[in-house]
Amino acid sequence: MAEETTQPTGTPQQATETTSSPAETVKPAAKREQPRSARSSSGQQRRRQQQPRGQRAPRRRRVCSFCVDKIDYIDYKKADLLSTYITPHGKIYSRRRTGTCAKHQRRLATAIKRARFLALLPYTADHIRLYAGGGKRES
Repeated sequence: MAEETTQPTGTPQQATETTSSPAETVKPAAKREQPRSARSSSGQQRRRQQQPRGQRAPRRRRVCSFCVDKIDYIDYKKADLLSTYITPHGKIYSRRRTGTCAKHQRRLATAIKRARFLALLPYTADHIRLYAGGGKRES
């Protein structure tokens, strides 16, 4: 065995066992792997529990209402139409919420901004406009 320590010939396993190397410091890493395996097994259990829910009928893909109606130009003067695409606070709803395509979402945003500029749509909600001045509140 003394020859193995002086000459690192033979298999790489013998060389690492006899000499002190960073391989001995790997043991704490092995301890870290145990909680990871526990996490993955709990993740597998979650996936198993979710499988029956995944067997529902697939959701219908939302279609852009402007594409369905073949509307090319969104008129900024139709405030009632545009107001359905803004929140009560005055923010523009996202594509995910409204279901519009990217092209019509850009045109919709432009139309809403034009309508706001001409005071056809509010920039903010009524209660924010009333009390934003910092002055006395009306009771």
